[in-house]
Amino acid sequence: MDLKRSPLALHFPDMPDIDGVTLRTVNAGYKDWERADLTFVELCDGTTAAGVFTQSACPSSEVELGRQHIKQGAARALVVNAGNANAFTGYRGREAVEQIMAQIAEGIGCAPETVFVSSTGVIGVPLPKDAAKAGVTAALTAPPCSWEDAAKAISTTDTFAKGATATAIVQGKTISISAIIKGSGMIAPDMATMLGYIFTDAAVDPAFLQQLLNDSNGKTFSCITVDSDTSTSDTVLAFATGKAGNAPLVSFDSEGADAFAAAFHDVCRQLAQLVVRDGEGAQKLIAITVTGADSDESARKIGLSIANSPLVKTAVAGEDANWGRVVMAVGKAGEPADRDTLSIGFGGHWAARNGQPVDDFDEAPLARHLKGQEITIEVDIGLSTGRATVWTCDLTNGYIAINADYRS
Repeated sequence: MDLKRSPLALHFPDMPDIDGVTLRTVNAGYKDWERADLTFVELCDGTTAAGVFTQSACPSSEVELGRQHIKQGAARALVVNAGNANAFTGYRGREAVEQIMAQIAEGIGCAPETVFVSSTGVIGVPLPKDAAKAGVTAALTAPPCSWEDAAKAISTTDTFAKGATATAIVQGKTISISAIIKGSGMIAPDMATMLGYIFTDAAVDPAFLQQLLNDSNGKTFSCITVDSDTSTSDTVLAFATGKAGNAPLVSFDSEGADAFAAAFHDVCRQLAQLVVRDGEGAQKLIAITVTGADSDESARKIGLSIANSPLVKTAVAGEDANWGRVVMAVGKAGEPADRDTLSIGFGGHWAARNGQPVDDFDEAPLARHLKGQEITIEVDIGLSTGRATVWTCDLTNGYIAINADYRS
């Protein structure tokens, strides 16, 4: 497929190297293409790790093993295969993953359980062991590459490389966070909805790193959707090398923990929004803010009901401020709502307040707003103080074209 760059794409940022992290990419030949499709990240001894994984009942072997091994809180390597999801492949898929883990472990001298593997692409085709073995052999001696090279290598239907970075002052030291992510379709918030990898030189206790990732996930990765479909392979991993030399952050009581947490959350938010910006066929980025809900979680569920509605998404694609479709999506969410307290707006202009159209409603400012590339929808449930923001994109003919042609 010849995919055009998303009109919502952002330029790849200037991202600092992370001490203790070495990136390499090679072409393993998982598909008939010339591009790099195997990414190998070597991590220094002592790196701590945290992860969140898909809640799909049909996960890949990569996810199953990742869930088991992340409990140790340690990592020495990451391998990402692009072009083949290796999901729904039974024992052959698991053997391929275990082969990669064992080969990397022997190559760098670590336990196989500290090697994490992700795969992305077509479901139902076992990862070819011969290609994987040759790819890993080449990767072990390949020259280091850039963040952008690594971001490109992990992609599938992505139209642009995605990266995010932030810094924070922790105990008088400047710590850095650099991260890459892939994802543009099969994106629904049931954990992470993509493959994302976050690296920092800060020293962070694995339990605290897991806490930070869980908290940020709930407000970023699990607040985006492109098409309501949750992948079999969704994974977000965070790695902390400790090379910055700070005293390990073990809780929010640790000096500098608040600053680090803020930077970490900012990176997660950037990554999540980049995925939506590259939604398959997307022409508009949509932010939906729900206030006045029964709870924050209720607000999130209502927001996702709106974001996943094909009727709402196509209305935005057609630049139609059809707030009746938003009412429909609120009503079907299964969360507390009251027709007579519900208010709906677009771009900061209310179309309906307290269950009825605004008097002397002027649709012109809403129409102007919907002609832009970044759209906001405001929903006030009018019941309590719960609030959340979710992000999605419009639904266009481009989504159909990409997915109807995906395997051919």
